[in-house]
Amino acid sequence: MTLPSPESDTLEDLALLRDAALSVGPLLRAKFGAEYEIWSKGAAGPVTEVDLAVDRMLREFLTAARPGYGWLSEETADSPDRLGRQCVFVVDPLDGTRAFIKRKPEFCTALSVVRDGRPVAGVVYNPILEELFEAASGHGARLNGDRIGVSATAAIEDCRMIGPEDLFANKFWPTPWPAMQRSQKNAIAYRVALVSSGEYDATVSLGYKSEWDIAAASVILSEAGGRITDPWNNEYLFNKPDPRLPGVVAAGPALHRLLIDRVTITPHPSTFAERPA
Repeated sequence: MTLPSPESDTLEDLALLRDAALSVGPLLRAKFGAEYEIWSKGAAGPVTEVDLAVDRMLREFLTAARPGYGWLSEETADSPDRLGRQCVFVVDPLDGTRAFIKRKPEFCTALSVVRDGRPVAGVVYNPILEELFEAASGHGARLNGDRIGVSATAAIEDCRMIGPEDLFANKFWPTPWPAMQRSQKNAIAYRVALVSSGEYDATVSLGYKSEWDIAAASVILSEAGGRITDPWNNEYLFNKPDPRLPGVVAAGPALHRLLIDRVTITPHPSTFAERPA
């Protein structure tokens, strides 16, 4: 008997993620701009009944197809069971909830399969703009079926940067940042996906993020020829007991090096998180 190869498994997983993302598109489009319940998760921000409904749909869809895979999602109570699984779904059902609430089409569903700590397949789907970014390890990255790649920009000055103004204007930086074509979008996964397509050159976000914010987009960016690391140039390992990741720097290789040179002085977020209240 011939067993399936890891490569064929990865491509099948990518197809499953794609189908799952598209399956929740109608609900997200129907609720975009409609009325729904909203709650606060405190420092974690708002959550809506739409986030929870999409999470339930995705979990049913994906785990029915892969019952042996673990599950890690922003909107599902975590379980240590996932730590013993070789493959894990890492999911953000609605990344960019604030944008969704404000009726800005800058949110996405982010789905990935992590194998042995590394994302091997990922989908980032914006159902309003009908943008489906996807990648499987070793097979390149695509947007709506067309191959994509990061930009070749090799200078910070005048680069197309996604990030908040207060980050770059902060007096903490010993050397002021040069002028950039800067914009801001709420969803981290969507920001990294846009860098993957070359529409933007880079995105920087400091402080703790979560694995579900980054896993899907990271494989897309890597397959598009880019680099994504924490601010100290460390690559990520996923499906950890603590799913927090300490920041994001994503760009093409040349620009990534320049950005790391600037942000590597950033204190680790744990130095703030562990201070007494």
